Amino acid sequence: MTLIDKKNNVFVMSNKKSKYPILQVDLRLISDLVVIIVFAAIGGIVFSCLGQPVIVGYLLAGSIIGPGGLKFISEMVQVETVAQFGVVFLLFALGLEFSMTKLKVVGPVAILGGLLQIVLLMFLCGVTALLCGARLSEGIFVGAFLSMSSTAVVVKFLVERNSTSSLHGQVTIGILIFQDCVVGLLFALLPVLGGNSGLLQGIISMGKLLLILSIYLTVASLLTWSFVPRFLKLMIQLSSQTNELYQLAAVAFCLLSAWCSDKLGLSLELGSFVAGVMLSTTDFAQHTLEQVEPIRNLFAALFLSSIGMLINVHFLWNHVDILLASVILVIVIKTAIAAIVVKAFRYNMRISFHVGVLLAQIGEFAFVLLSRASNLHVIEGKMYLLLLGTTALSLVTTPLLFKLIPSAMNLGVILRWFPSENSSPNEEKASMIEVGNRTK
Repeated sequence: MTLIDKKNNVFVMSNKKSKYPILQVDLRLISDLVVIIVFAAIGGIVFSCLGQPVIVGYLLAGSIIGPGGLKFISEMVQVETVAQFGVVFLLFALGLEFSMTKLKVVGPVAILGGLLQIVLLMFLCGVTALLCGARLSEGIFVGAFLSMSSTAVVVKFLVERNSTSSLHGQVTIGILIFQDCVVGLLFALLPVLGGNSGLLQGIISMGKLLLILSIYLTVASLLTWSFVPRFLKLMIQLSSQTNELYQLAAVAFCLLSAWCSDKLGLSLELGSFVAGVMLSTTDFAQHTLEQVEPIRNLFAALFLSSIGMLINVHFLWNHVDILLASVILVIVIKTAIAAIVVKAFRYNMRISFHVGVLLAQIGEFAFVLLSRASNLHVIEGKMYLLLLGTTALSLVTTPLLFKLIPSAMNLGVILRWFPSENSSPNEEKASMIEVGNRTK
């Protein structure tokens, strides 16, 4: 039933080889998908009845049925691969709702602020590593690792609260998208930190990625004004009787853009977001969003549950004291740095703090970075397990942290740290106008 190679990789054997081209079905994968969807639904229903975010239900459902729990799931790789569509459709829908006008307004804080946040964390962790007698490369990696926030979890929260169009929502989304763009550059940096390639080779790799990104965005801009409106208009005409063809075309457009981005060495997430932004400039953006939403919700639940499966319940329980302290430290430091950076761009304290809390967790891409860093021996042993557990616990506690945001805001108003909620909308408009004037 299973095959193990010399490198201890386990392969699940599903069907016997046949000399005739017959239709084959992976019953294990079907069984695993049924289990994860059913448990995700149960987890979501339970936490919704308790008045808690359904995201926590999805994450905990995944942790219960995963390898660290009851071990109901056999084919982790296959399930995680299917679940990756969740991030793709989440960011595609986000791009459809994203306003290019507002993107220009928050552009400086998203790009410069996002870069400054990453550099500050890398510098802080690098200095800490030297003071503690660890390797500088290890500290720099931990800083880059901690700088990543969870696009999927934060976007899901903002969508549920209808906050994607608010100023703090736009700033947060802008920084998250910038972080997704930087993931490719961080992968190029890892061999340098691991001593597997020289500094010059690392700089050349990053330069190539930046050039590819520029070309990709230029081509996307040209297609936005020439091809996309005509294509959508044609799909609307062909779908006059049913939306089936339009829905399929929208999904195909999203996946094609994501695939091209991935093949160019960027990321699936960036490509799907760019596809959404391309369609958002047309008159059919809202119609497209309505068609994609059901698909997005299903795959988002699947993705969040698959993230939960990476959580080892026994490890969390045995080291809960150290991991809780680590999570609290990460939340405090990331909130403080993000709030200071946003405040430096002349946003008011309320918006700065709100963005800081939203970016306080460690993102799901950190699992991928951590795995790659471990293979390159950038980080090993207990530090690997500590970062893995901290990331998992951070994702689980993030929705609960978001629930505390209104209380923290009210406390800030009482202590006169933040402006009152009544004046907040006016101040948001004023901030947007002021930042918009500075970008002209």
